[in-house]
Amino acid sequence: MTINNEELNRSKAGLKSLGKVSDYPQNYTVEILETFDNRHPQRDYWTLLECLEFSSLCPITDQPDWATLYIRYVADHKMVESKSLKLYLHGFRNRGDFHEDVINIILDDLCAIMQPRYLEVLGVFHPRGGIAIHPFVNWGSPVARFDAPGESWADYARWRRDHLTLSETLGSGRHLR
Repeated sequence: MTINNEELNRSKAGLKSLGKVSDYPQNYTVEILETFDNRHPQRDYWTLLECLEFSSLCPITDQPDWATLYIRYVADHKMVESKSLKLYLHGFRNRGDFHEDVINIILDDLCAIMQPRYLEVLGVFHPRGGIAIHPFVNWGSPVARFDAPGESWADYARWRRDHLTLSETLGSGRHLR
């Protein structure tokens, strides 16, 4: 039996879903998330994941809530594998959570699996009943930043949370209007 390079690289990284046909989960499961090694841990750099078709259920009415999620992070030693993230997010489709709960659950799960230097999640939910909700949550590790001597990622998280402008948040959801 011959193993091609793609299979060998996937198995070395411990990835199970990438490059294979996968069943979409019908229920929320954090165990589906996978990581791979950051090949540039000596550098602070951003990764932005834009999830355009996120949906969950209203915990009261069971009506679907649609959103674009923005997940932005600075990795330390691990990065989230995008296909596993897609499958993980699909698991929210049959789960009833308020918008604010959803983004906090996602942040907690990603922090636990990646242990990033910095992570933020913004949910730009479509209006229901004439009100759009855009919850934002972030977290920063106490690790020092390479690009800002004397400042940690926790310091940046506090600054970002305190200075995120309304126009910046609204600009993220402009394509929904």
